[in-house]
Amino acid sequence: MLTEQRYEKILELLEQKKSITVKEITELLHSSESTIRRDLTALHKQGRLIKVFGGAITLDMEYRTKDEDIDQREDESKEAKDCIAKYAASFITSQDFVFLDAGSTTVRLVDYLTETGAVFVTNGISHAKKLAKAGVQVHLLGGECKSTTEAIVGDEAIEQLRRYHFTKGFFGTNGIGKTTGFTTPDIREAALKRCAVAQSKEVYVLADSRKCNRISAVNFCAFEQAIWITEKIPQEYTTCNNVILAK
Repeated sequence: MLTEQRYEKILELLEQKKSITVKEITELLHSSESTIRRDLTALHKQGRLIKVFGGAITLDMEYRTKDEDIDQREDESKEAKDCIAKYAASFITSQDFVFLDAGSTTVRLVDYLTETGAVFVTNGISHAKKLAKAGVQVHLLGGECKSTTEAIVGDEAIEQLRRYHFTKGFFGTNGIGKTTGFTTPDIREAALKRCAVAQSKEVYVLADSRKCNRISAVNFCAFEQAIWITEKIPQEYTTCNNVILAK
């Protein structure tokens, strides 16, 4: 296949999928990884796609560099967030040791808990308050409080996390993509999330479908590393085994 033909095929695939990995392209076009990487570099320089680690995304993929205020996010997609949180809560048993990440969807999970015997660790201040009020044993990480998200971040919190081994971890995210994975704008929150993911036996990301094909500055988890629970599965993700429809 000629170079220009490969370029057009790559762009066609990207238009269909919005994000694509080098591995996917090599398998579909029967080309070597080195060839595809050169193609992506050339197309990126031409301004026809955005090259990211391990693949590429479309030019129109929404890029966010800042966190929205927690109060603003609380008012967005309420029904979808409640549906996701309720379904996620059903996964928790009395034997679980759970990490609950700060976020406007994860905080709703507390409202739907039917098992109060599980033990929780969280970096969300409002999450800790709700869990304690519900009579659930909860440990709040110590460290710097980030005002926009009411999340505890920093080295002190990460050092505490390294002592724990969670049966399940439930995380929020700002962006989702097959190649970019799960992303967040703040490097401090990303570092804490990444540590909690590594300490969790089962990893769940709770996010409504609006987060699909958004990208933020810092990756904290590869797409295949977590189970994504959402209220609506976008067309390009219907064949992914790690995406669950909240019921």
